[in-house]
Amino acid sequence: MNSQMKRGTLEMCALSVISKDDCYGYEIVNRISGCMEMTEGTIYPLMKRLREAGLIDSYIVESPEGPPRKYYKLTEKGRTELERLISEWKEFETSIDKLLKGDYSNDNE
Repeated sequence: MNSQMKRGTLEMCALSVISKDDCYGYEIVNRISGCMEMTEGTIYPLMKRLREAGLIDSYIVESPEGPPRKYYKLTEKGRTELERLISEWKEFETSIDKLLKGDYSNDNE
């Protein structure tokens, strides 16, 4: 997938994954990687930005398999933002699908 397209959707993808279950960084990467290529180094700067924006919170959980893990969970603000992003995505997807099918009409007129 083109890196510009991926960059524009990664926030929505991460918020969506976290909305299903609280997750630690490596889990988020694995879940997203099942659908599109992503590296672990990409997720932590994104998590930092989302946390600073108040869209997610984090907490530490001791792990029997190594060091403690930082889990991320969605805030109410994050849930609202995810709903907005999904709505925008669906609108964008519909517009692009119309264009690719050769339908150049503007339904807003």
